[in-house]
Amino acid sequence: MGLIAALLLIGGQARAEEKEPSALIEMGGVGEWGLRDGGQSFGPTVSIEVTPLKDWLEIEGGVSSLFGSGHTEWNTDLVFKKPFSLSKTVEVEFGVGPEWMHTTGAGKTADSLGGEAVVEFQFWPWPNRNYGWYLEPSYGYDFGSGHGQSVGVTVGLLIAIP
Repeated sequence: MGLIAALLLIGGQARAEEKEPSALIEMGGVGEWGLRDGGQSFGPTVSIEVTPLKDWLEIEGGVSSLFGSGHTEWNTDLVFKKPFSLSKTVEVEFGVGPEWMHTTGAGKTADSLGGEAVVEFQFWPWPNRNYGWYLEPSYGYDFGSGHGQSVGVTVGLLIAIP
């Protein structure tokens, strides 16, 4: 939480001159499919994104809760992304970062670390960029036992924080 607060302050200072949002809140739904076991999970997700270096670095911290196949998984990630503007209304961001997974099911609990790679598309239909939506395909690799791999898709709402 302290890291997210510090990132908000840094992002807020960098954006104050440009009248751009100091942060973005991303809320949506996620679907994830296991590449080894074929399992699938779905659930809600929320994250916050700040921009400490305009046009160079965006940092996103998020939490997801996935439900499926008799288990529940909580994912927490920190993704470092490079943004590119395709037009005034469309951006794409490529990112990688660490992920922590807490899984419960069948009377067992497991914690593990992993890595994640994402490509996020942001769509801003209004010129003031207060609200938009996003689509984020992802790939995850679990460094824990079993070395699980997954692909996922997240879609949701973007809310700019002034």
